[in-house]
Amino acid sequence: MLKRVKGMSERMACKTVGLSRSTYRTPKITDTPQDPDAELRGWLRDYSTKHPCHGFRRAWAALRHDEGRQINRKKVHRLWTDEGLQRKIRSARKRAGESSAPPFIEADAPKVVWALDFQFDSTIDGKAIKIASAVDEHTKQSVLNIVERSIDAPRLVQELEKAFTAAGGPPQVLRLDNGPEFISQVLRGFCDGRVGLDYIPPGTPWNNGTAESFNSRMRRELLNRNHWTCLLEARVAIADYKEDHNTRHRHSSLGYLTPDEYAAQCRHTHTPVACEID
Repeated sequence: MLKRVKGMSERMACKTVGLSRSTYRTPKITDTPQDPDAELRGWLRDYSTKHPCHGFRRAWAALRHDEGRQINRKKVHRLWTDEGLQRKIRSARKRAGESSAPPFIEADAPKVVWALDFQFDSTIDGKAIKIASAVDEHTKQSVLNIVERSIDAPRLVQELEKAFTAAGGPPQVLRLDNGPEFISQVLRGFCDGRVGLDYIPPGTPWNNGTAESFNSRMRRELLNRNHWTCLLEARVAIADYKEDHNTRHRHSSLGYLTPDEYAAQCRHTHTPVACEID
């Protein structure tokens, strides 16, 4: 660069940067026919062309186990990088829902906050089962049960309407994660003017702790202990589990009452919390 930009002689440029002229004139071994890794570099380029989503570790594994070559993984990494074969796989950015409910709302009474979430299981033939559950954060009652192969937003809205009617009206807030069904225009249009939507930040399931706790308990006590031969069998067992949860499961946080018993005698009313500014 000094020769080209500053117009220096080779001798002066080498003296300026402290480089011997013999070293400067020596060609890189990778640019000569004597490159000992030329064949390996070609193999890596061919591998990258055939497997564009693979990284150097899988290339090394193929060399070691498929080709039978005893080669150091660090060397494969160096050559892979030298050849410019590294790729950064960019995943699609996940959309986050826009909450319409006040932040930090507390479930201090029934029908203030319902926590809604999905979980998955499968029948013995490998086909998926999708389960939608909702829990009243104050009474701990299970208020929604959908068990299908797939659940889209229109079906979710249909079942929520039934749950609202059975509960004598909608809750004030639905607490949700950022799943595609939850951030859909169908659900937002259904809840507009009726129910607030409180979306938890992406990647923070602990902010929907009531739903996560219920799903974890159902996973441990029911789903992990059974193999479903068909969808109908799963529907019946999950419905029975949620009924048993409401009528027989005693919660320490409810004074060891069942959710239905607590809801029947609860007289709490919601008290909105306002910020005071001096």
